[in-house]
Amino acid sequence: MAKTATILIVDDDPEIREIVHILLHREGFIVQDAPNADAALSMLKDPVDLIILDIMMPGQSGLELCTEIRKTTTVPILFLSAKTQDTDKAESFARGGDDYLVKPFSSIELVSRIGALLRRYLVYQKSPYTIIKNAVRIGDLYVDLDTGAVSLKGKEIILTNIEYQVLRLLLQNRKKIFSAREIYKHVWQEPFLPFSNNTVMVHIKNLRKKLEKDLGHPQYIRTVWGKGYYIE
Repeated sequence: MAKTATILIVDDDPEIREIVHILLHREGFIVQDAPNADAALSMLKDPVDLIILDIMMPGQSGLELCTEIRKTTTVPILFLSAKTQDTDKAESFARGGDDYLVKPFSSIELVSRIGALLRRYLVYQKSPYTIIKNAVRIGDLYVDLDTGAVSLKGKEIILTNIEYQVLRLLLQNRKKIFSAREIYKHVWQEPFLPFSNNTVMVHIKNLRKKLEKDLGHPQYIRTVWGKGYYIE
């Protein structure tokens, strides 16, 4: 992971922006900051490598901004919020967020989360696999494992990097049932915590919304109750 990654901080609290800006600048990152959604969208005309996003902001909320961002890019989004309820975290993932860190936070944990997100995004953007035409087709679903391109009935499907990594894991191990704990271990590469199970469930749900015609009878990502998920 290159230390020259560009990170955008979006938070209406100037003290938080300053603290995070100084911290990440010391770590070698290029840091930009915006006090609200309008300013952030204007700055996103130029590409960034990761976005740190507050939920509660005047005007457009962080959740609404995340939805807008996801219309054009899969760049990693880390929510940094004082809201601690599981429902808040679930909503952030449902909107397309990749990770969630509660305020107050430790500098070590913040830098660690950012590093993990950037590493996964780098793998997603530049696949380390060198097999030519390493692709999978299941029914109308086509996934090029070399480029990360996903299409359904010939139409491109935009996935976040986390969604893609979950899909890739299941595709590369077809018919193998992965528990939520195993998926979290492989994709997030972090300790499995009580909320981690819900995190995996939300990302599976988001994937199904993008891939499945009938959510009640999924064709691609199947569930074995009490055990986990698999692709036939």
